[in-house]
Amino acid sequence: MDHDTPDHAGAGAPGNPGIPGGRALDAPLAEAWIRALAAAVDAHQRELTDLDSAIGDGDHGSNLHRGFTAVLAVLDTLRPADAGAVLGRTGSTLISKVGGASGPLYGSAFRAMGAALPPSPATPAEFAGALAAGLAAVRRLGGAAPGDKTLVDAYAPALAAFEQAVAGGAGLAGAASAAAEAAERGMRATTPLQARKGRASYLGPRSIGHQDPGATSAALLFRTLADVTG
Repeated sequence: MDHDTPDHAGAGAPGNPGIPGGRALDAPLAEAWIRALAAAVDAHQRELTDLDSAIGDGDHGSNLHRGFTAVLAVLDTLRPADAGAVLGRTGSTLISKVGGASGPLYGSAFRAMGAALPPSPATPAEFAGALAAGLAAVRRLGGAAPGDKTLVDAYAPALAAFEQAVAGGAGLAGAASAAAEAAERGMRATTPLQARKGRASYLGPRSIGHQDPGATSAALLFRTLADVTG
């Protein structure tokens, strides 16, 4: 289903009009998140590349930067009807523009998130379901589980923290903050792990002592979500 209409003047500004306190995820807030994530990828491109150079192909930062540059170009020409359209188009663009593992993995995650969201602004509980669909898509494609030293090691605890916060009555901002903190803990916890999936797994014990680049970019994903909803 195509949820967007052309708008060559540019797409919605950051914010969540009509949703007091940002309690739901609508198209402008989803777009603000993706734009913040693109900026974070740009700012941390060298770090992501350096981390990947130690245990992978050395292209994680450059691949993500290329992908999100393409995403921004797409968002600049569209007026998405809802948050699902923003995330779905983000995912499709990443899949088509990014090589290596990061494009298919993050692209599949965002496409799954977009497909799981309702056409109306999503409540925190509905967004939690979308985040869960995103993680399921990543695990289906990459076959990784927690402890394998991949982006799952940041994403899975972030999702659990988000769901727990929502179940406890937190709004979107509170849940996103909890998720970001959990993602960053999961990211740091990859350092002592031996990689069991992806290019890093070829190194065996030599992968120990290096923070995983995928977990690092996943932590950026949740930190930027917290930033735009806080």
